[in-house]
Amino acid sequence: MTGTASEVPRTRRLVSLDALRGLDMLVIVGGGAILRELARTTEHPALQAIAHQLEHVEWHGFRFYDLVFPLFLFLSGATLPLTVERRVAAGASRVLETRAALRRGLVLVALGAVYNGALRLDGEPVRVASVLGRIGLGWTGAALACIWLSLRGQVAVCLSVLLGYWAMLAWVPVPGFGAGDLTPGHTLTDWFDREFLPGRLYKGDRDPEGLLGIIPSVGTALMGAFAGRWLVHGPSCRGWRALGLVGAGAFALAVAGLWDRWLPLNKNLWTSSFAVHCAGWSALLLGVFHWACDGDDRPGLALPLVVVGTNPITIYLLRGFVDFPALSEVVLNPLRISPLAGALLLEWLLLYVLYRRRWFLRV
Repeated sequence: MTGTASEVPRTRRLVSLDALRGLDMLVIVGGGAILRELARTTEHPALQAIAHQLEHVEWHGFRFYDLVFPLFLFLSGATLPLTVERRVAAGASRVLETRAALRRGLVLVALGAVYNGALRLDGEPVRVASVLGRIGLGWTGAALACIWLSLRGQVAVCLSVLLGYWAMLAWVPVPGFGAGDLTPGHTLTDWFDREFLPGRLYKGDRDPEGLLGIIPSVGTALMGAFAGRWLVHGPSCRGWRALGLVGAGAFALAVAGLWDRWLPLNKNLWTSSFAVHCAGWSALLLGVFHWACDGDDRPGLALPLVVVGTNPITIYLLRGFVDFPALSEVVLNPLRISPLAGALLLEWLLLYVLYRRRWFLRV
């Protein structure tokens, strides 16, 4: 089907998903560090305000840097109506799709462990929990719901994991601390990781990518799937689809703001209020990107972001093994640019070569 200015290309990748994922990854792979360095060197108030938002909150609260991880998971869920659900609707075996989803989740868990140093074999305890593992398992849970359940069933699962996780944090007693204690190290999530999560914990007595946090992350991915379904099956007018996402995002932010009074926004715990808050911002951003980017065969001005967004796991893994700042000092020394900017330039050029050759890491 040929797209027009107001019609989603229903059988092609949505440029908005790749572009927004690319922006998200650019913050991770160097954009955020460059802005923080500029703020430090110039001491400009505006840059310092931006840099403040590019640091994680230590515990309760929210800054925009806390959105980077859940936005990626939300966008992973948004692809489900374009991939898994479409194949099932076309007659693909649900059993085979289930096996594929489970395999993808386990591969991402394994890649996350490798990123954390599982291949070093130096005798040091390996951190098993990881960002990639959380993405893989959260996406897998949402994928299974999309494979086997109707939309009503998926909504029920989403509400159940969010409300159920809230109930667990509030009412299940933790040995030595009781129920409802959200102090670092005292929560049910932290205790559960100390008891059952193998390997090293990132924070010593707790891990922000631990086991129980997988539960609300399934809700994050499912909320992304609802947004993706709206893009595929929503109104024919692109503007209305974009407005619908923006409106849904604003509603989610309002709900999360109210919920924060009883269950604080907390990325480390991936509290249910945090999941809804991040889904709100994600939907709002996706609405803006959908209005700006979709409706054409080519990425156009979004190409620099799409180049990154179509190979996100590739660059994420490479940065764990390649010292791009040091490489830039050698390769780009005549240009006299900072190592951070040079590293980002080298990373983008590598991804551009892969993009031009249509080489994408598919997990």
